[in-house]
Amino acid sequence: MNKITNRQIICDTLLEAAKEDRDIVVVCSDSRGSASLSAFAKEYPGQFVEMGIAEQNLVTVSAGLASCGKKVFAASPACFLSTRSYEQAKVDVAYSKTNVTLIGISGGVSYGALGMTHHSCQDIAAFAALPDMRVYLPSDRFQTARLIQELLKDNLPAYVRVSRSATEDVYTEEMEFTLNKANVLMEGEDILLAACGEMVPNAYEAGKLLREKGYSTGLIDMYCIKPLDEETLLAAAEKAKLIVTVEEHSPYGGLGSIVAQTISAHCPRRVINLALPDGHIIGGTNREIFAHYGLDGEGIARAVQKAFEQEG
Repeated sequence: MNKITNRQIICDTLLEAAKEDRDIVVVCSDSRGSASLSAFAKEYPGQFVEMGIAEQNLVTVSAGLASCGKKVFAASPACFLSTRSYEQAKVDVAYSKTNVTLIGISGGVSYGALGMTHHSCQDIAAFAALPDMRVYLPSDRFQTARLIQELLKDNLPAYVRVSRSATEDVYTEEMEFTLNKANVLMEGEDILLAACGEMVPNAYEAGKLLREKGYSTGLIDMYCIKPLDEETLLAAAEKAKLIVTVEEHSPYGGLGSIVAQTISAHCPRRVINLALPDGHIIGGTNREIFAHYGLDGEGIARAVQKAFEQEG
């Protein structure tokens, strides 16, 4: 079982890149430990800025550094980054098109037992609504590393959400990766699963369970929420009888909403969305919460099988 978190991989990737690039700067809001960025702060103290618990200042200072030619990675808990500093993200980063990558750590229900104040179940909707803001939810350590490597090459705003815990490996170090291109993990003609972030390994497990029961099941890793890879999505959707989105997010405004809007406009199919409920989420570990709401592999498979049978 993989023990390496996506947040740790972000630090490792930035550490390696900073050996050759002194313009890389990491900014934190009293979250270097939670973001696994302590090693970067120790190795490159001149390229690390600690803002304290001041998320609005975090984003504005990051934008200022970027306007001076720095490549800035601003890390803070996703629950606070997407709410307390939303105006700054809108104006100072997206509108101003500054070279800032916002890293939302401990996304979704990663903080589990800390409750709704620390859950970030609306961040996809919030950031995807900002013009010129890209939104990414990498699934495992290998995809996270490749994503950060690509973001280091451009100068456009982005929001990256990662989990607190380690996720099961979906890829290998030799994976093919193209920025803003979704990955087809399975092909099928009955059911198409579309998942993002930490839900990809769970959807992959569900896909295998459905195949064992005789359902021809496909799976797309939609790590690039915005811009959405419509070409890959529609090519797979045209073959399927039922499309199911799976996300660690509110049922409103996230992957499910975006996929349903795209499908209805181009190749109408029934789309159902498996997501967290529109309510205050129970406390517990993220795995306990996933199981409770049917977002683990078995729960996803049950829900999809039921929905497919209803199709007749």
